[in-house]
Amino acid sequence: MVNLLQMLELKLNETFSVLLQPFSLRYLLLLAIFLILFYRWSSSYTKSSSVPPSPPKLPVIGNLHQLGLLPHHSLQTLAQRYGPDLMLLHFGSRPVLIVSSTEAVSEIFKNHDLTFSDKPKYIFVEKLMYNYKDILTAPYGDYWRQVRSLCVLNLLSNKRVRSFRAVRQEETKLMMSNIEQSCSTETCSSSSSSSVLNLSEMFMKLTNDVICRVAMGRKYSDREEGRGRMFMELSTELSDLFTKVNIGDYIPWLAWFTRVNGLDAKLDDLAKRMDAFIDMVIQEHMDKSNNGNDGDDNEDKKDLVDVLLSVQKENALGSPIDRVSVKAIILDIFVGGTDTTSTALEWVMSELLRNPGVMKKLQNEVRGIVGNKKNVTEEDLVGMPYLKAVTKENFRLHPPAPLLLPRMCNKDVKIKGYDIKANTQVMINAWALGRDPKSYTNPEQFKPERFLNSTIDYKGNNFELMPFGTGRRGCPGIQFATVLEELVLANIVHKFDWALPHGAKEDDLDMTETAGTTACRKYPLKAIATLF
Repeated sequence: MVNLLQMLELKLNETFSVLLQPFSLRYLLLLAIFLILFYRWSSSYTKSSSVPPSPPKLPVIGNLHQLGLLPHHSLQTLAQRYGPDLMLLHFGSRPVLIVSSTEAVSEIFKNHDLTFSDKPKYIFVEKLMYNYKDILTAPYGDYWRQVRSLCVLNLLSNKRVRSFRAVRQEETKLMMSNIEQSCSTETCSSSSSSSVLNLSEMFMKLTNDVICRVAMGRKYSDREEGRGRMFMELSTELSDLFTKVNIGDYIPWLAWFTRVNGLDAKLDDLAKRMDAFIDMVIQEHMDKSNNGNDGDDNEDKKDLVDVLLSVQKENALGSPIDRVSVKAIILDIFVGGTDTTSTALEWVMSELLRNPGVMKKLQNEVRGIVGNKKNVTEEDLVGMPYLKAVTKENFRLHPPAPLLLPRMCNKDVKIKGYDIKANTQVMINAWALGRDPKSYTNPEQFKPERFLNSTIDYKGNNFELMPFGTGRRGCPGIQFATVLEELVLANIVHKFDWALPHGAKEDDLDMTETAGTTACRKYPLKAIATLF
């Protein structure tokens, strides 16, 4: 073995000595000159052609190395230097168009929405989301139109959202009761002696419980109970895997690497266990229906699984929605509704704690309208313009999905004079749009007043504020998400005053984000409540 290592060392020394000879150095110099000339030629070709501007890329990985830990931040910085409207990057072999201005977004969705209505394919989506049978990732076409129509008309209509009012209010009251218990009558007069609350955890539990009750008819947040523990484990693993990068999606010839590092096996195992859990939920609902307890006489008591099974049974769309489709839609509702709403709540409370003047103004509005009532109801929310302005300002600075969900261009098209090739992935930097000084004065400041006399909304009609996307593939659950956020926020500022723990000042609050599809706080939000 020693002799073998010595021979290897000798061979390496010989190799390097050859490379360092003058003859070899001349070849290395010629190679370097060739690479420089090639780079300049390719750069001049890019500039002279009508493709969007691009930063230099590396072989094989393209621009992946320039994304950083928080891609929406990195992409904003790159766009400011290379393409403030449109910028073309390459993630491995995949071309990706970065859209960073309201003008470019407007041209895309006003004139070419159909062209940009498809979705790129990813390995983890194929495995976890039932091979693109869900609403969020299904290819644009007849099937997507059918399931989208099913959701808009049956699952997320105004009438259906209103039917879940009792669930939202019950779960909000329960959270309020838990906060009040932490602020006992002996300690509530002094914030220094009150319990420190983990608001991030509380918001996540609340939204989990609401979504589970609305979608599946019961809560699954009890870690001690078997099914609850199973559900919480699945939820945690699902969130973790959504932050992973599958290198095979961007460099296909390296797809084998995910088999070596175990990611493929983790995806397959999670998909299998998630499918078994959803199967169990569906079977419970079918058994209940077969026993004559389907609730047909009271539409308001149906959960979303009941509605889906009813539509499947009646074949209401003229074409069968099979069991796999039902499972994919259930998973969509949970994935799309939990993280985004809890994230919005933790960010808005973070901003209120950092801006006590805004907090006080919001409390005055809510308390002035609600008075001595114990709880804020959804009817009370209608007369709260400052609450809605606070919600908009939070979405502007902290869109839950800062890069939205990527789309794909399905044919060659020209945008702002640039040629965009078919199959180019498109990413809209909603985070950068909300911080564009062309659209907003002092964009880094949390100032809800900017929306008080403004017609701008977040429903996809105004491209400078689009946390839920826009066009055909915009999020259909806007109303469901926002009414819960407003209800929770109004209640917690109505009943309690809030402060940071341990006498911390507003500027001490760490606002660092995590990497991932949803931009959560890196560190849990902790605060102290005192009864008003």
